[in-house]
Amino acid sequence: MNNELLYQIAITLIPNIGPVQAKILLQHYEPAEIFKAKRSALEKIEGIGAIRANSIKDFSDFKTAEEEIAFIEKYKIKPLFISDPAYPKRLLNCYDSPTILFYKGEADLNGSKIIAVIGTRNHTDYGKQQAEKLITDLSEFNVLVISGLAYGIDGLAHKASLKNNLSTIGVLAHGLDQVYPMQHTGLAKDMIRQNGGLLTEFRSGTQPDKHNFPTRNRIVAGMSDATIVIETGIKGGSMITAELANGYNKDVFAFPGKVTDSKSGGCNYLIKNNKAVLLTDAQELIDILGWENKPKPGARNQKQLFIELSKEERVIVDILKEKETVPIDEINLRSGLSSSAVAAAILSLELQNAVVSLPGKLYRLD
Repeated sequence: MNNELLYQIAITLIPNIGPVQAKILLQHYEPAEIFKAKRSALEKIEGIGAIRANSIKDFSDFKTAEEEIAFIEKYKIKPLFISDPAYPKRLLNCYDSPTILFYKGEADLNGSKIIAVIGTRNHTDYGKQQAEKLITDLSEFNVLVISGLAYGIDGLAHKASLKNNLSTIGVLAHGLDQVYPMQHTGLAKDMIRQNGGLLTEFRSGTQPDKHNFPTRNRIVAGMSDATIVIETGIKGGSMITAELANGYNKDVFAFPGKVTDSKSGGCNYLIKNNKAVLLTDAQELIDILGWENKPKPGARNQKQLFIELSKEERVIVDILKEKETVPIDEINLRSGLSSSAVAAAILSLELQNAVVSLPGKLYRLD
């Protein structure tokens, strides 16, 4: 039994402890230590308090975590705890990033170019054409395409990606013991086979209940560089995803449609209210995201001097300023942070191009 994984999964099972509270706890303790901490110490942590401290101390359902580990091992699923180097780094910048993800696939979740393509389940021919053309035109950039494996635009995005030899990830609103909708089972298998995969924060046995979909949508928005909306009504999951992406300060794009077409009402609303950039073709997306901006020979990336750092990130940057390279053990010792907090902060700094990882678990400022 993997004891570390046992406690990592158990954190997600504690009543009243969601991703935000888990992040707070992991800034103070290693996963196993959370369950061993004194009630009085837990109560004093800002954002935890007496009720959540009681939930932690009263927790005893480790059997469910053991069952999930058995499922993971049987089906060769990759658990990605928030401090895992393979965890999607872009998600770390989201305040409510999942504590653990379950992944079946081979695609690099930290690739240099990741987009989300979303839209209505009941698309028109226009929506189908725009989705397929967009992905075809982006194929030379080796983009990772994220969507929700739903009917409609989601499914079209996955299929177009496979057709153009692009990796594509389906983010699920349920456990990896099933595929919803069931009719996309074959598509899901093709995605895994062709260097893509399936990703979820829900453990096995979790059903695709209605309230899970907005929760799922934050992962779609958070792990992508840009979210592209292709046909959606004023209400629906795509609008929720677009709003979440805006909240995460991510780029949002939308294809416009006829003012009389209800299926484009959401896209037109996003554009009209400056919540999405009007998009008509792939080249506009490429230009805005700067994918064709190649550095001159011999040129170095200019260091970001004004990035906003969290308290933990600032501690690590200050340590790295003192030497050319610093080993991870020294960072853990001198920072006064838990190793989980250090790992999360370093991953975030790497994503912001502020820190570089070197062989031998050494780090330096970029």
